Parts: sequence; structure tokens; C-alpha cells
Amino acid sequence: MSYEQFAYLYDELMKDAPYDEWVSFVKEQLVNYNVTGVRLLDLACGTGELSIRFANEGFQVTGVDLSSDMLAVAQAKAETKGIHIPLFEQNMIDLEGQGQFDVIGIFCDSLNYLQTEEDVKETFSSVFQHLTLDGLFMFDVHSTYKISHGFIDQTFAVNDEGLSYIWNSFSGEKEYSVEHDISFFVLDELSGKYDRYDEIHYQRTYPIEQYSDWLNEAGFELLKVCADFEPKSPEPQSERIFFVARKKIKNEAD
Repeated sequence: MSYEQFAYLYDELMKDAPYDEWVSFVKEQLVNYNVTGVRLLDLACGTGELSIRFANEGFQVTGVDLSSDMLAVAQAKAETKGIHIPLFEQNMIDLEGQGQFDVIGIFCDSLNYLQTEEDVKETFSSVFQHLTLDGLFMFDVHSTYKISHGFIDQTFAVNDEGLSYIWNSFSGEKEYSVEHDISFFVLDELSGKYDRYDEIHYQRTYPIEQYSDWLNEAGFELLKVCADFEPKSPEPQSERIFFVARKKIKNEAD
């Protein structure tokens, strides 16, 4: 399956995702930490669902994604809604020429698609370089519990009109990693037959303490860790972990 095909399927598969909760979470943190700037960088923006919502809330949004096809879908949707969002095909590991932002976000567990520990650390360093001194860096990841108990050795299936899929998840080679083997069946309206497309996706997460250490190494002050869109601390069975950080303020003697 090409990413162009998957991009359109992605929106259908994610139609029930709590996008508005991500937007609310970001807005709450800006109030909590007195950030008034509106320049927002949406990393791994995909088909633009969050980017468009942020733009509608008054943010000056820039979107970055590795997939040109995902960005093409995002561009078309933004134009249809009369919204201008600069979109760039880049890897969040190595951002170039993006300037400074008041808010940088990596949402929808997109960070979990990075393959190695070094990729995560380089991404944090890249974000650091593009964040204003008083700006916020926010991201969410699958918890180790979610990977181990919610995905591995699980099968998910949906049989909707026009689109069905079978989703099998297997343990990856690394600790807290998972491989998603997905078969899509998409109705061809002209022939009345279903076309099959196969995808394999790899995700990997780490303990909260590991993310915290990497943020500290990159120069961030960790402000908050919470879970599942709630202002509470993560519990053993929390599934989605949120991090809020900003650049450390150095003393003149440093």
C-alpha cells in the first residue's frame, strides 16, 4: 500500500480519535504556565486533523511530517476549510530552517514510531533548538503497560461498510516494542469488490523515567507528567502518558 492510500484510510480509522481533547490539553498547559505566544509547531502532523483544529483556535500553526502523501491530504483539507498552514516534509529528528516556536507538540503517540533511543534523544535536541525560552514542549506516548498488555498478542477487527481491517499485534525485538500487522479491505465502488492492502507498523516506548532523563539531558525542565488526558499522575495501568517541558533557565554563572 502506498502512503497516499494509507493517508486517506488513516482519517477513516482515526475518525473517533479524541482530537479536541489534545487541543484542550494544550490550551490548559499554556494557561497553567503563562505562555501567551501562539506560534505552534505540530510535528508528525499527519493528515492535519490537529493542525487545523489548532489553527481554528487562533494558533499560527506550522506542520511537519515525513510523508509527502500525508501532507498532501493535510494541505487539501486545510484549503477546503480556507485555512493557511505552512507544511514541510521533514524528519522531526533533524529539523531545519523552522525558526522559533512558542509551542512544539508531538501528539497521537507519534514519538513511538521512532526506531531507536538515539532517534528520541536527537528529536528532543532538535525540538530544544526550535523552542523559545519560555515556550512549552508537549508530547504523549503509549505507556509500557499499553504496549505490553494492550497491544502485544492482541487482535483487533472492524467490519464497516466500505472499509474493514484485521489488526494483529506482536512483540517486537526490543523491550516495550510492538509490531502491528494490519490488513485493510477497501471497497472499490466501481467494481463492487474489495481491494486488500497490507501494512506493518513498528512502535516502541520507554519507562517514564527514561523519557524524563532524556529531556533533562537535552536541556529541558520537566514540568508535568500526567496520563489519559487527566491532570492526575500516571498509575500502573495508565495507557497514554503526557509530558510537558520547557527550556531550563540557566544561571549567569553557568
